[in-house]
Amino acid sequence: MGSSSRCTVIVPTYNRRRLLELTLDSLAAQDLHRDRFEVVVVDDGSSDDTATMVRSFEERFDLRYFYQPDEGYRVARARNVGIRHARGEVCVFVDSGVLLHSASLSAHVAAHDATEEPLALNGYVYCFNLDNEDAGLIRKHVDVDDVDSTIASLARTGSWPDVREPFYERYSDDFGHLPAPWLMYWTCHASARTEQVRAVGSYDEEFRTWGGEDLDLAYRLHRDGARFGVSRAASSIHYPHDKDQGDNTRSAQRNYRYIAEKYDTPITRVLTEEPAIRFSLFNEVVVERGLPRCADHRAGVTG
Repeated sequence: MGSSSRCTVIVPTYNRRRLLELTLDSLAAQDLHRDRFEVVVVDDGSSDDTATMVRSFEERFDLRYFYQPDEGYRVARARNVGIRHARGEVCVFVDSGVLLHSASLSAHVAAHDATEEPLALNGYVYCFNLDNEDAGLIRKHVDVDDVDSTIASLARTGSWPDVREPFYERYSDDFGHLPAPWLMYWTCHASARTEQVRAVGSYDEEFRTWGGEDLDLAYRLHRDGARFGVSRAASSIHYPHDKDQGDNTRSAQRNYRYIAEKYDTPITRVLTEEPAIRFSLFNEVVVERGLPRCADHRAGVTG
C-alpha cells in the first residue's frame, strides 16, 4: 500500500447521541490530515435526534451519515453499509463512545502501509469495563476535552488497561501465529483493509443480537491470510455506558454456537463448551489438545 493511503472510519450508532458526539470530537482532533480520512456514521434507527448532532460536524472533516429504520439490533448491517460506501483503503471500525487518541488514525494507516500482507489490527482500548464495574471512577478520571492527556495518565499509572493486556503480555503484540488469533479482534476499535473485508463477505447480517459478529468477520479474515496484532499507538478510551453484562453474555453464547455450527471445525466447536473457556486461555487449550488448525482441518475434510 502507498504512503498516501486513506482510511474510512465506520461508526455504527443507536440512541447514543452524547457518546457518539464524544467519538466525533476525538476524530476531529486527529493529527492525520483531513484529506486522508473520512467518517461514515450509520444510524441503526435512533430516535434521539442523532442526525442533527452528526451534521454539526460536517465542516470539521469528511463525514457522511446513513440511516436505517429501527428493525431491531442490526449493527452488522450498519457496519456493512459503511463498508459498501467506504472510499478509503483501510476500514477503521469504532463504536460510539470510543475516544481516540489524536495519533490513532495515523497509527492505523502507518501499520497497514508498512506491510504488503493484510492486517487485522486492534487499537488499544483503555477503560473497557465488562460490567461497568468502575464506571463512576472512570468518568471522573477521563477528561473528554483532553483525551491525549488522559491516555498518557492511564499509561503512566497503569490504570484500567485494555482487558486483553494479559493476553498481549503472554503472546506479544503480534499474535498472528496463534491458531485462533481472531478471538481478540473486537471491532469497538480495530482496522482491516477494505478490499479484504469486502472479499471475505463483510459482516454476517444473521447476527441480530449482541456479540460475536466481529469474531465471525475476524475468523474469515484469518482464513484469508490476515495477520493479527495490536497497535498501542492507536490508543483509545472506552467511555462507560449502560450495559447488562448478563444479557450480553447469554446473547454472545447463542452467537458463538452459531459460529461453531457455521464453520464446524474442532477449534470453533470449543466456543460452545460449558463452562466457557476464557478467551485469554483459548489458544492454550487448543494447543494442549493438539487440535488441527481450521485450514488444515478443512483440507483434510475436502482432500
